[in-house]
Amino acid sequence: MRTFTESIPRWTAALTLLCLSLVHAHSIITYPGYRGNNLHTNGTVEQTNGLGVAYDNGSYVYPYGMQWIYPCGGMPTSRNRTKWPVTGGAVALQPGWFRGHSTAFIYINIGWGTIPPNMSNPMVSVFEITGPTNDPYPGTICLPQVPLPANMTVSPGDNATIQIVEAAKHGAALFDCVDITFAEPEDVEEVTKENCFNSTDIGFRYVFASQSLTSGAMARMASPGVMAVAPILLIVVLGSLMM
Repeated sequence: MRTFTESIPRWTAALTLLCLSLVHAHSIITYPGYRGNNLHTNGTVEQTNGLGVAYDNGSYVYPYGMQWIYPCGGMPTSRNRTKWPVTGGAVALQPGWFRGHSTAFIYINIGWGTIPPNMSNPMVSVFEITGPTNDPYPGTICLPQVPLPANMTVSPGDNATIQIVEAAKHGAALFDCVDITFAEPEDVEEVTKENCFNSTDIGFRYVFASQSLTSGAMARMASPGVMAVAPILLIVVLGSLMM
């Protein structure tokens, strides 16, 4: 593994990028790496006829910002791939939503191969993050052990791309990717509290379904007595999920 001292130049560059990102307050993958700087907005919706991207006067125009473009925020596949454990590993990001994104859903997916045809393989269940205010927030979240999708195995040297999607409460989505090469855990950059941590002001919420609730059950739950204890039941359910 690389030592923390050896990784300082890389994380100095990453922190510089984080500071620059506060201007637009979009999302950035801070560990294990980043496909590239896509914090870029230019042009108008009139130039693109309402689309998220268009080719105009010899260049691409992104009136909403590059990060709105599926699958990797307008960035092509990187030639500088990052090593990531064959057993799964850490993923950290700066959500950095702009004003109006006090909450957001986070998805972490993976696409197989050097140039994945899609990113439709979930690695973790969707979860919600919450910020302290409705203003932009430059905090960081870390998942120390993101597993591979169920029933999937990989070998050292295999390539893939990890995609993070941040879906705002109004439905817009920001896309970011890191291109990885799988390696043995001892050959991967060490995870430390400096490069993978959770800011205290960012909260987490479970996202779960209630498909088991039938119309009859819903009618019974609507009675005054049940409605009185409904908040308590919800707390119990959430508590059991967190164990």
